[in-house]
Amino acid sequence: MSGKDDYIFRKQNLLTTQSGRKIFKSGLMKDKKYTSFKFYLNKSKKEYDGFVQRYKDGIYGLIKSDSTPMQTHRDFIKEIGGTHELELSSQEIESLKLKLEDPTDLFDRINRILNSNFIKMTFPVFYALFDGYAERTGLNDDKMRNNLIDGHLIAIDLSEPMDRILDKDEDLDYLEDYKFINPYILLLAKQKISETAPGVLEEFQSGFDDALLGQQIDYELKTKKLELTYDNLEQSYKKYRSVLGTAGRNMSLNQRPLSEIYYIGMAKAAECVGCGNEIQDAIVTKGIKSPSWPLFYSSLTHDVKSGFRLTLEKSKSYLYEASLALEMLDNDIKIKPFLEFLFLTVSHYNEFWYRELVTKRGDLLHKFQNELDKK
Repeated sequence: MSGKDDYIFRKQNLLTTQSGRKIFKSGLMKDKKYTSFKFYLNKSKKEYDGFVQRYKDGIYGLIKSDSTPMQTHRDFIKEIGGTHELELSSQEIESLKLKLEDPTDLFDRINRILNSNFIKMTFPVFYALFDGYAERTGLNDDKMRNNLIDGHLIAIDLSEPMDRILDKDEDLDYLEDYKFINPYILLLAKQKISETAPGVLEEFQSGFDDALLGQQIDYELKTKKLELTYDNLEQSYKKYRSVLGTAGRNMSLNQRPLSEIYYIGMAKAAECVGCGNEIQDAIVTKGIKSPSWPLFYSSLTHDVKSGFRLTLEKSKSYLYEASLALEMLDNDIKIKPFLEFLFLTVSHYNEFWYRELVTKRGDLLHKFQNELDKK
């Protein structure tokens, strides 16, 4: 309801899925779930421009003041595991620094990587989670809130340019620029998170390292250096659960028990959305993503339709685990209705794309089955 694909939440599309009909009924009645979700959606929309400006100003300041950009770049490459595809030469760095010290060019690149469902969908969630913690503890610190939410959103946004560079499927004219900007995105995220509370930056770093491991396994599965197995695919999903789960933990300043409850809810919801994203990608790109649950299940059953059906079932198992987190929350916590509505939107997202594929894109299923049979 707050991303590039918000049309899937229009009335005619809501009525096509079981979860969508619940969303429609909730909106019609204007119950607590709907009003709570609407409140944070509107709040994040009002705050979004401020976040974007702080992001742009922060990156610009880091680039402009960096007297050793080559060392900054090398440190980043070392931290993320020496991925050669993300590297630049010293000559390239010198010319790119001159180019991206121009705010017009730099801000254009930031706008491009911010055009992401991941960012737009998680922004209101972080506000709600932080409010839930602040309500319980009596915390009232807007600067801390902004640093915490900004830092995690910026860290999430790092996945956009990195994925585009590795996949080479978008923004081909700007990939070198992204390689230069990447280290500063991570530096800014850490800088902001470090200005919050003790233990929060350490938790972020642990989650970031875990997400990198998932990304590496994903890459090795894609390049067939690893076999597509259940365990390997689950490990690759750390790229989802570590990023969102860790952010969930930190929205309560890494304070138990709320930090663990937030982690479970966010980590499992992220994995659930990952399944839906793989179904959507199959339609948009006209191919089954490698690695992915649709490819895994289709390969085992030798039936593409079964593969996508089982992917939907897998997404439901992730969402069931996420829903267990709701049962651990006290009934009087203000954000519980928000999270209940949020999980409905996640379920509708997955159901919608599955229905689109099996009811409207029989041609794609036929194409996918032929390609599987040839292998």
